[in-house]
Amino acid sequence: MAMANQNMKYLRKLRGLTQDEFAQKIGIKRSLVGAYEEERAEPNYEVLETVSDLFKVSIDDLLRKDLSETKGSYLSKRRQMKMLADLNVIHFVPVKAAAGYLNGYADPEFLDELNTFTLPMLTSGSYRAFEIVGDSMLPTPSGSVIVAEKVNNLDEVKNNNAYIVVSRTEGVVYKRVLKSNRSKNKLTLLSDNPAYQPYQVNAEDVLEFWTAQLVIGKVAQGQRWDVTNLASMVSNLQDQVNNLKKKMN
Repeated sequence: MAMANQNMKYLRKLRGLTQDEFAQKIGIKRSLVGAYEEERAEPNYEVLETVSDLFKVSIDDLLRKDLSETKGSYLSKRRQMKMLADLNVIHFVPVKAAAGYLNGYADPEFLDELNTFTLPMLTSGSYRAFEIVGDSMLPTPSGSVIVAEKVNNLDEVKNNNAYIVVSRTEGVVYKRVLKSNRSKNKLTLLSDNPAYQPYQVNAEDVLEFWTAQLVIGKVAQGQRWDVTNLASMVSNLQDQVNNLKKKMN
């Protein structure tokens, strides 16, 4: 029944579902979806019937036909149509996918596993959304989603702007970036929260820059910023930036 296993994996990716989402839709465990796709187990009739209903394909076709070869590669066409129809499709990278992102950021199959969405207010471009954790970028709270636009090279990075920085040494982080006038190979990453000290990374270790465009977060329930503390935080941050500029110059 290997053909059915291959077709189930193909149809899942065609719909853009993760293994967890697919398992929920057909009422089985995620581990069983993995076993099917790796051909360590065979789907029973009830599973095949559910998949048949979900994707509007006959059980006979599931068992006998290579659906990826029917009328060309549907998966390739899906990718092309998404690119052509809406250049602003945003892949969402949750915290649990951040570690795998370092290896899969340029892999179409890895990206197909991520959920996508669109936002009407964005201009044409290449966007991605990253979930952040921690309080280093307060007042942007932990759990916020940063929607960011791809920066093609280091020359386009602007001092003191906020970026998602993907590097071999630090992973996926959300920081402000300062370029050094003395050494083009050194970048300083700065937190908005003055309690966190700036640190440096090598430019050659950076895999991607994404400039922050929007922040998506939950509505605060009864939370209110103290104006005096906020003014002090801003003042401390400005002092840090000025001191860093002096050191780099």
